Amino acid sequence: MALTRTFRKPYVVATLVLVLLAAMPDAFAQYETEQEASVPLEYFYIKRQGTGLFRRILSKVTFGLSTGYGATTFKHELDGFGILQNPDSMPKIFQGDNAAQGYSNWFNKIQPQGNTLQPGGYQVNSDTAEIGFKSKSFNIPIRATLHVELFERYRIGGGYSFEYTSVGDFRPLRYSDRIGNYSPEVTSFFLKKYFVLLGASVYRYNDYLLVVDANIGGYAMGKKFDKSQMKKGVYVNLGVTVEREMSEYFRLFVRPSYEIKSYKLNVPETGQSIQHRFNAFYVNVGATYRIPELRRCFLKTCHAQMNHAHGNREYRSRRHPIYKKQNPHYGENYPTLIKYKGKNKKKLNPY
Repeated sequence: MALTRTFRKPYVVATLVLVLLAAMPDAFAQYETEQEASVPLEYFYIKRQGTGLFRRILSKVTFGLSTGYGATTFKHELDGFGILQNPDSMPKIFQGDNAAQGYSNWFNKIQPQGNTLQPGGYQVNSDTAEIGFKSKSFNIPIRATLHVELFERYRIGGGYSFEYTSVGDFRPLRYSDRIGNYSPEVTSFFLKKYFVLLGASVYRYNDYLLVVDANIGGYAMGKKFDKSQMKKGVYVNLGVTVEREMSEYFRLFVRPSYEIKSYKLNVPETGQSIQHRFNAFYVNVGATYRIPELRRCFLKTCHAQMNHAHGNREYRSRRHPIYKKQNPHYGENYPTLIKYKGKNKKKLNPY
Protein backbone atom coordinates (compact mmCIF):
# COMPACT_ATOMS: atom_id res chain seq x y z
CA MET A 1 0.00 0.00 0.00
CA ALA A 2 2.86 2.38 0.81
CA LEU A 3 4.44 1.70 -2.63
CA THR A 4 1.10 2.33 -4.37
CA ARG A 5 0.71 5.65 -2.55
CA THR A 6 4.23 6.63 -3.63
CA PHE A 7 3.48 6.11 -7.37
CA ARG A 8 0.27 8.06 -7.01
CA LYS A 9 2.30 11.22 -6.28
CA PRO A 10 2.72 13.18 -9.56
CA TYR A 11 6.23 14.50 -8.87
CA VAL A 12 7.53 10.96 -8.29
CA VAL A 13 6.13 9.74 -11.61
CA ALA A 14 7.57 12.79 -13.45
CA THR A 15 10.98 12.15 -11.94
CA LEU A 16 10.99 8.52 -13.10
CA VAL A 17 9.94 9.52 -16.65
CA LEU A 18 12.76 12.09 -16.88
CA VAL A 19 15.30 9.53 -15.71
CA LEU A 20 14.16 7.04 -18.38
CA LEU A 21 14.27 9.69 -21.13
CA ALA A 22 17.73 10.81 -20.08
CA ALA A 23 18.97 7.26 -20.22
CA MET A 24 17.65 6.56 -23.73
CA PRO A 25 20.25 8.61 -25.73
CA ASP A 26 23.05 6.92 -23.80
CA ALA A 27 21.71 3.56 -24.87
CA PHE A 28 21.45 4.56 -28.52
CA ALA A 29 24.83 6.29 -28.43
CA GLN A 30 26.50 2.90 -28.12
CA TYR A 31 26.20 2.33 -31.89
CA GLU A 32 29.58 2.83 -33.55
CA THR A 33 28.58 2.13 -37.18
CA GLU A 34 25.47 2.32 -39.36
CA GLN A 35 25.32 -1.49 -39.61
CA GLU A 36 24.63 -1.77 -35.88
CA ALA A 37 21.48 0.38 -36.11
CA SER A 38 18.30 -1.69 -36.37
CA VAL A 39 15.61 0.99 -36.92
CA PRO A 40 15.80 4.35 -38.78
CA LEU A 41 15.47 6.39 -35.58
CA GLU A 42 18.67 4.87 -34.26
CA TYR A 43 20.66 6.51 -37.08
CA PHE A 44 20.36 9.78 -35.15
CA TYR A 45 22.27 8.27 -32.26
CA ILE A 46 25.15 6.68 -34.12
CA LYS A 47 28.42 7.89 -32.71
CA ARG A 48 29.71 10.56 -35.08
CA GLN A 49 33.16 10.15 -36.51
CA GLY A 50 35.30 13.20 -35.83
CA THR A 51 37.69 14.87 -38.22
CA GLY A 52 41.23 13.59 -38.52
CA LEU A 53 44.14 15.00 -36.54
CA PHE A 54 45.74 16.60 -39.60
CA ARG A 55 42.58 18.50 -40.50
CA ARG A 56 42.04 19.62 -36.90
CA ILE A 57 45.56 21.03 -36.83
CA LEU A 58 45.12 22.63 -40.24
CA SER A 59 41.89 24.32 -39.12
CA LYS A 60 43.89 26.37 -36.62
CA VAL A 61 45.92 27.98 -39.42
CA THR A 62 44.90 31.37 -40.84
CA PHE A 63 46.29 32.76 -44.09
CA GLY A 64 46.36 36.48 -44.85
CA LEU A 65 47.02 38.56 -47.95
CA SER A 66 47.06 42.35 -48.19
CA THR A 67 48.32 45.36 -50.07
CA GLY A 68 48.24 49.08 -49.39
CA TYR A 69 50.39 52.18 -49.26
CA GLY A 70 53.47 53.17 -47.29
CA ALA A 71 55.12 56.54 -46.71
CA THR A 72 58.87 56.19 -46.03
CA THR A 73 61.23 58.87 -44.77
CA PHE A 74 64.92 58.32 -45.60
CA LYS A 75 67.19 60.33 -43.33
CA HIS A 76 70.89 60.39 -42.55
CA GLU A 77 73.22 62.67 -40.63
CA LEU A 78 76.82 63.20 -41.70
CA ASP A 79 78.70 63.16 -38.40
CA GLY A 80 82.44 63.31 -39.09
CA PHE A 81 81.91 64.49 -42.68
CA GLY A 82 81.49 67.74 -44.56
CA ILE A 83 79.45 68.91 -47.55
CA LEU A 84 80.86 70.73 -50.56
CA GLN A 85 78.42 72.49 -52.88
CA ASN A 86 79.68 73.92 -56.17
CA PRO A 87 77.46 75.98 -58.49
CA ASP A 88 75.37 74.03 -61.01
CA SER A 89 76.22 70.62 -59.53
CA MET A 90 74.99 68.20 -56.93
CA PRO A 91 76.53 68.29 -53.45
CA LYS A 92 79.38 65.98 -52.51
CA ILE A 93 80.60 64.89 -49.11
CA PHE A 94 84.13 64.56 -47.74
CA GLN A 95 85.65 63.10 -44.62
CA GLY A 96 87.08 65.32 -41.91
CA ASP A 97 89.15 68.21 -43.28
CA ASN A 98 90.19 66.40 -46.46
CA ALA A 99 87.92 68.27 -48.86
CA ALA A 100 89.97 67.16 -51.88
CA GLN A 101 88.83 63.55 -51.47
CA GLY A 102 85.06 63.49 -51.87
CA TYR A 103 82.20 61.08 -52.54
CA SER A 104 79.42 61.59 -55.07
CA ASN A 105 77.22 58.73 -53.84
CA TRP A 106 76.71 57.58 -50.27
CA PHE A 107 73.19 56.16 -50.33
CA ASN A 108 73.39 52.66 -51.83
CA LYS A 109 77.17 52.39 -52.33
CA ILE A 110 80.22 54.56 -51.88
CA GLN A 111 81.61 56.24 -55.01
CA PRO A 112 84.85 58.26 -54.49
CA GLN A 113 85.26 61.40 -56.59
CA GLY A 114 87.67 64.31 -56.39
CA ASN A 115 86.54 67.62 -54.95
CA THR A 116 87.49 71.17 -55.94
CA LEU A 117 85.94 74.21 -54.32
CA GLN A 118 85.01 76.48 -57.21
CA PRO A 119 84.26 80.21 -57.07
CA GLY A 120 80.82 80.75 -55.60
CA GLY A 121 80.88 77.34 -53.93
CA TYR A 122 79.94 76.57 -50.35
CA GLN A 123 81.54 74.27 -47.81
CA VAL A 124 80.36 73.22 -44.34
CA ASN A 125 81.67 70.69 -41.84
CA SER A 126 79.82 68.66 -39.19
CA ASP A 127 82.15 70.11 -36.56
CA THR A 128 80.32 73.41 -36.78
CA ALA A 129 76.76 72.33 -37.71
CA GLU A 130 74.40 69.36 -37.85
CA ILE A 131 74.32 68.39 -41.50
CA GLY A 132 72.59 65.64 -43.44
CA PHE A 133 69.82 64.91 -45.94
CA LYS A 134 66.22 63.75 -45.90
CA SER A 135 63.90 62.26 -48.53
CA LYS A 136 60.18 61.51 -48.74
CA SER A 137 59.36 58.26 -50.57
CA PHE A 138 56.49 55.81 -50.95
CA ASN A 139 55.97 52.04 -50.93
CA ILE A 140 53.47 49.67 -52.52
CA PRO A 141 53.56 46.47 -50.42
CA ILE A 142 52.24 42.98 -51.08
CA ARG A 143 52.13 41.14 -47.76
CA ALA A 144 51.40 37.48 -46.99
CA THR A 145 51.05 36.06 -43.48
CA LEU A 146 50.34 32.77 -41.75
CA HIS A 147 49.43 32.44 -38.09
CA VAL A 148 47.67 30.26 -35.55
CA GLU A 149 45.37 31.52 -32.80
CA LEU A 150 45.95 30.25 -29.27
CA PHE A 151 43.12 30.32 -26.71
CA GLU A 152 41.07 32.29 -29.29
CA ARG A 153 43.06 35.41 -28.45
CA TYR A 154 46.82 35.20 -28.98
CA ARG A 155 48.45 34.93 -32.39
CA ILE A 156 51.83 33.62 -33.45
CA GLY A 157 53.11 33.11 -36.96
CA GLY A 158 55.21 34.67 -39.67
CA GLY A 159 55.08 36.38 -43.02
CA TYR A 160 56.76 37.82 -46.07
CA SER A 161 56.44 41.23 -47.71
CA PHE A 162 57.50 42.33 -51.17
CA GLU A 163 57.46 46.10 -51.69
CA TYR A 164 58.09 48.46 -54.55
CA THR A 165 59.93 51.45 -53.04
CA SER A 166 60.31 54.78 -54.81
CA VAL A 167 63.17 57.05 -53.71
CA GLY A 168 62.80 60.81 -54.03
CA ASP A 169 65.44 63.53 -54.02
CA PHE A 170 67.22 64.20 -50.73
CA ARG A 171 66.84 67.69 -49.30
CA PRO A 172 69.45 69.13 -46.91
CA LEU A 173 68.54 69.28 -43.22
CA ARG A 174 70.29 72.66 -42.87
CA TYR A 175 71.39 75.47 -45.17
CA SER A 176 68.88 74.67 -47.91
CA ASP A 177 69.52 78.13 -49.37
CA ARG A 178 73.16 77.21 -50.05
CA ILE A 179 73.09 73.41 -50.47
CA GLY A 180 71.17 71.83 -53.33
CA ASN A 181 69.24 68.57 -53.43
CA TYR A 182 71.06 65.26 -53.67
CA SER A 183 69.70 62.79 -56.26
CA PRO A 184 70.94 59.24 -55.68
CA GLU A 185 71.54 56.93 -58.62
CA VAL A 186 68.84 54.61 -57.23
CA THR A 187 65.37 56.00 -57.89
CA SER A 188 63.49 52.81 -56.95
CA PHE A 189 64.12 49.31 -55.65
CA PHE A 190 62.29 46.24 -54.36
CA LEU A 191 62.35 45.72 -50.62
CA LYS A 192 61.90 42.17 -49.32
CA LYS A 193 60.99 41.53 -45.69
CA TYR A 194 60.54 38.36 -43.66
CA PHE A 195 59.25 38.45 -40.11
CA VAL A 196 57.79 36.76 -37.04
CA LEU A 197 54.24 37.79 -36.18
CA LEU A 198 53.09 38.19 -32.56
CA GLY A 199 49.70 39.59 -31.61
CA ALA A 200 46.62 39.50 -29.41
CA SER A 201 42.97 40.51 -29.76
CA VAL A 202 42.04 43.19 -27.24
CA TYR A 203 38.44 44.23 -28.01
CA ARG A 204 35.37 42.90 -29.81
CA TYR A 205 32.19 44.67 -30.89
CA ASN A 206 29.67 42.47 -32.70
CA ASP A 207 31.42 41.35 -35.91
CA TYR A 208 34.41 43.68 -35.44
CA LEU A 209 37.64 42.68 -33.73
CA LEU A 210 40.55 44.89 -32.64
CA VAL A 211 43.99 43.25 -32.69
CA VAL A 212 47.40 44.68 -31.74
CA ASP A 213 50.45 42.96 -33.20
CA ALA A 214 54.15 43.27 -33.97
CA ASN A 215 56.24 42.10 -36.92
CA ILE A 216 59.92 41.54 -36.12
CA GLY A 217 62.39 40.36 -38.75
CA GLY A 218 64.98 41.12 -41.40
CA TYR A 219 65.00 42.64 -44.86
CA ALA A 220 66.90 42.73 -48.15
CA MET A 221 67.21 45.78 -50.41
CA GLY A 222 68.18 44.20 -53.73
CA LYS A 223 71.21 44.16 -56.01
CA LYS A 224 71.43 47.93 -56.32
CA PHE A 225 72.91 48.16 -52.83
CA ASP A 226 76.50 47.24 -51.94
CA LYS A 227 75.92 44.46 -49.42
CA SER A 228 79.66 44.12 -48.70
CA GLN A 229 79.68 47.62 -47.16
CA MET A 230 76.25 47.46 -45.51
CA LYS A 231 75.42 46.50 -41.96
CA LYS A 232 71.75 45.85 -41.25
CA GLY A 233 69.78 45.10 -38.12
CA VAL A 234 66.31 43.76 -37.45
CA TYR A 235 63.27 45.89 -38.08
CA VAL A 236 60.17 46.29 -35.92
CA ASN A 237 56.68 46.99 -37.23
CA LEU A 238 53.94 47.83 -34.70
CA GLY A 239 50.34 47.86 -35.88
CA VAL A 240 46.67 47.86 -34.95
CA THR A 241 44.31 45.72 -37.02
CA VAL A 242 40.56 46.20 -37.31
CA GLU A 243 38.94 43.00 -38.59
CA ARG A 244 35.42 42.53 -39.92
CA GLU A 245 34.12 38.96 -39.73
CA MET A 246 32.35 38.19 -43.00
CA SER A 247 31.86 34.51 -42.16
CA GLU A 248 33.17 31.81 -39.86
CA TYR A 249 36.32 31.50 -41.96
CA PHE A 250 36.70 34.77 -43.90
CA ARG A 251 37.60 38.24 -42.59
CA LEU A 252 38.39 41.63 -44.09
CA PHE A 253 40.80 43.96 -42.31
CA VAL A 254 42.58 47.30 -42.35
CA ARG A 255 45.92 47.65 -40.57
CA PRO A 256 47.73 50.97 -39.96
CA SER A 257 51.25 50.48 -38.66
CA TYR A 258 54.58 52.21 -38.01
CA GLU A 259 57.92 50.62 -38.85
CA ILE A 260 61.42 51.31 -37.53
CA LYS A 261 64.51 50.18 -39.47
CA SER A 262 67.97 51.40 -40.48
CA TYR A 263 71.28 50.35 -42.02
CA LYS A 264 74.87 51.55 -41.93
CA LEU A 265 77.01 52.09 -45.02
CA ASN A 266 80.74 51.86 -44.39
CA VAL A 267 83.00 54.44 -46.04
CA PRO A 268 86.27 52.71 -47.02
CA GLU A 269 89.62 54.14 -45.89
CA THR A 270 87.94 56.36 -43.30
CA GLY A 271 86.93 53.87 -40.63
CA GLN A 272 83.56 55.61 -40.44
CA SER A 273 80.06 54.76 -41.50
CA ILE A 274 76.88 56.65 -42.38
CA GLN A 275 73.67 55.52 -40.72
CA HIS A 276 70.57 55.64 -42.91
CA ARG A 277 67.19 55.52 -41.20
CA PHE A 278 64.12 54.77 -43.30
CA ASN A 279 61.17 54.51 -40.97
CA ALA A 280 57.76 54.17 -42.57
CA PHE A 281 54.04 54.46 -41.97
CA TYR A 282 51.79 51.88 -43.66
CA VAL A 283 48.10 51.30 -44.24
CA ASN A 284 47.36 47.74 -45.36
CA VAL A 285 43.99 46.41 -46.47
CA GLY A 286 43.36 42.72 -47.08
CA ALA A 287 41.64 39.51 -46.10
CA THR A 288 42.30 36.41 -44.03
CA TYR A 289 41.02 32.88 -44.51
CA ARG A 290 40.97 30.02 -42.01
CA ILE A 291 40.76 26.45 -43.27
CA PRO A 292 37.46 24.86 -42.07
CA GLU A 293 37.67 21.89 -39.74
CA LEU A 294 34.63 20.17 -41.27
CA ARG A 295 34.55 19.03 -44.87
CA ARG A 296 32.02 20.54 -47.23
CA CYS A 297 28.86 18.45 -47.63
CA PHE A 298 29.30 15.99 -50.49
CA LEU A 299 25.59 15.86 -51.37
CA LYS A 300 24.83 18.45 -54.07
CA THR A 301 21.10 18.36 -53.38
CA CYS A 302 21.55 18.96 -49.64
CA HIS A 303 19.99 22.29 -48.57
CA ALA A 304 21.08 22.21 -44.93
CA GLN A 305 22.39 25.61 -43.82
CA MET A 306 24.12 24.45 -40.66
CA ASN A 307 26.68 21.88 -39.57
CA HIS A 308 24.96 18.53 -40.01
CA ALA A 309 25.55 14.80 -40.30
CA HIS A 310 25.09 12.18 -42.99
CA GLY A 311 25.39 8.81 -41.36
CA ASN A 312 28.20 8.95 -38.83
CA ARG A 313 30.10 11.84 -40.48
CA GLU A 314 29.59 15.54 -39.83
CA TYR A 315 29.77 18.14 -42.61
CA ARG A 316 29.47 21.89 -43.03
CA SER A 317 26.85 23.48 -45.25
CA ARG A 318 27.45 23.84 -48.98
CA ARG A 319 24.73 26.51 -49.28
CA HIS A 320 26.57 29.60 -48.04
CA PRO A 321 29.80 31.06 -49.44
CA ILE A 322 32.88 31.72 -47.29
CA TYR A 323 32.47 35.49 -47.67
CA LYS A 324 28.96 35.60 -46.15
CA LYS A 325 28.24 35.65 -42.44
CA GLN A 326 26.83 32.27 -41.40
CA ASN A 327 26.34 30.89 -37.91
CA PRO A 328 27.51 27.25 -37.99
CA HIS A 329 24.70 26.16 -35.65
CA TYR A 330 21.69 27.51 -37.52
CA GLY A 331 20.89 28.79 -41.00
CA GLU A 332 21.19 32.45 -41.91
CA ASN A 333 21.37 32.24 -45.68
CA TYR A 334 18.11 34.04 -46.38
CA PRO A 335 18.46 36.36 -49.40
CA THR A 336 16.41 39.53 -49.74
CA LEU A 337 13.50 39.01 -52.08
CA ILE A 338 13.38 41.00 -55.32
CA LYS A 339 10.13 42.65 -54.25
CA TYR A 340 12.06 44.34 -51.41
CA LYS A 341 15.05 45.47 -53.52
CA GLY A 342 15.81 48.64 -55.47
CA LYS A 343 12.86 50.87 -56.31
CA ASN A 344 10.46 48.35 -54.78
CA LYS A 345 11.65 49.37 -51.31
CA LYS A 346 9.75 52.67 -51.67
CA LYS A 347 6.42 51.04 -52.39
CA LEU A 348 3.93 50.90 -49.57
CA ASN A 349 2.60 47.63 -50.98
CA PRO A 350 5.47 45.68 -52.60
CA TYR A 351 2.99 43.24 -54.10
